[in-house]
Amino acid sequence: MAADALDLARWQFGITTVYHFIFVPLTIGLATLVAIMQTLWVRGGNKRWLRLTKFFGKLLLINFAIGVATGIVQEFQFGMNWSEYSRFVGDVFGAPLAMEALVAFFVESTFLGLWIFGWDKLPKRLHLATIWLVAAASTVSAYFILTANSWMQHPVGATFNPQTGRAEMVDLAKVLTNPTVLAAFPHTIGAAFLTAGTFVAAVCAWWMVRLVRAGDAAKARDVYRPGLQLGLVVMVIAALVVVVTGDVQGKLMFQQQPMKMASAEAIVDSGDHVPMTLLAIGNLSNDPASVHRYLEIPGLTSFLATGSFDAHLTGITDLQQQYEQKYGAGINYIPNLAVTFWSFRLMIGFALFAGLMALLALWLTRRGRISGNLWLSRAATWALPTIFLASSAGWVFTEMGRQPWVVAPNPNPEGVDMVWQLTARGVSAQVGPATVVISLVCFTLLYGVLAVAWYRLMHRYTIGGVEDDPVDPSPDNPDNRTDEVDKPLSFAY
Repeated sequence: MAADALDLARWQFGITTVYHFIFVPLTIGLATLVAIMQTLWVRGGNKRWLRLTKFFGKLLLINFAIGVATGIVQEFQFGMNWSEYSRFVGDVFGAPLAMEALVAFFVESTFLGLWIFGWDKLPKRLHLATIWLVAAASTVSAYFILTANSWMQHPVGATFNPQTGRAEMVDLAKVLTNPTVLAAFPHTIGAAFLTAGTFVAAVCAWWMVRLVRAGDAAKARDVYRPGLQLGLVVMVIAALVVVVTGDVQGKLMFQQQPMKMASAEAIVDSGDHVPMTLLAIGNLSNDPASVHRYLEIPGLTSFLATGSFDAHLTGITDLQQQYEQKYGAGINYIPNLAVTFWSFRLMIGFALFAGLMALLALWLTRRGRISGNLWLSRAATWALPTIFLASSAGWVFTEMGRQPWVVAPNPNPEGVDMVWQLTARGVSAQVGPATVVISLVCFTLLYGVLAVAWYRLMHRYTIGGVEDDPVDPSPDNPDNRTDEVDKPLSFAY
């Protein structure tokens, strides 16, 4: 019964978390892109940027609303399905989550409300400041969330109290400056901007091709090409950040969670000059002996782990023995090999669709050109879902690769009692399988309804396109019109 409850609770948290995380990167990145578009309009006065601001602003609000609705469930699961985990680490884990709610989320939601309803009430520059505050707050919010998650990956600034049986915070500064979060934050934010840049570029590319083929080249050139170029610039910069920070994060993971990275690279036996495996096949039994490696790049994994092609890396088999000696025998410390190996590669592979679209768009729109090439429209259509799948695959790898730990041991506990917890010990002893099944079914059905609503709204306002003749409704405009038709984002009312 306990095992069933554990498996069901893991499935529920995995499903709800992955579903929620679909919306998070787009909200973080798109908030800044919308702020940039509005800034270009306020400073330059070109209405193309007002049209794009209102267009992508609607899509931002839809995504934000669904993201908030799906994110609320996470907190309830900590207190119900995972009450033993919350009891054990609540003193540490709760602090960054409280900061996220008080410092970041309240600011984000408050100024987003001012941005929605303040178009015809606030001066232009003051109204512009509200969306920049939304963008800044969403980024700060991500930092606090990643701080909490990074502590689970690499606990610092805490000690174990044997009298209470709980982890207790001893240094908040160490928790907030955990080297894991300092590596994960720029990587996650880079991925968020890559997602948002791809979203903007793909939508604008699709519209540009459609208008050119329909004979409206003027609108394609005046509105959607500039939006496409902005998205492409963000994509290029974000991709560079993701690659550099990903390398840093990978090297850090090899130090902090060697089992996760050994599983991701299918390193069964320890050795030198370890290759990177592009393809590995096994019988999915999680038996390292069944793993067969193909299409290898010699020495690349050693280089990615340490900066040296000849470096020695410890394999899964030896790590299992080390963990048994240190943390106890009778436990399989190897995460699901199939999931960790392929989620790591799918994260990279899905992102390549965005790269192909970017290369095609840069070539077809060079030197001020516009294009009606159907291949660009198709590439944009493929890039839209795959960039979200890339982010989700990365998150699956991060969480599944940590198993069987819900709080992974710190290999360098800095002289204090080591804090760690197995996932099996974090599940609630009071919530039975039947309760988890009922809530899992309810959440799945509810999330299915929300997914349909999200898709229909995003599709409706995407194919609606930009407004043909937007009106500046701000008090700064002497010809301000205040009827409902002229209020931007009127659907939000």
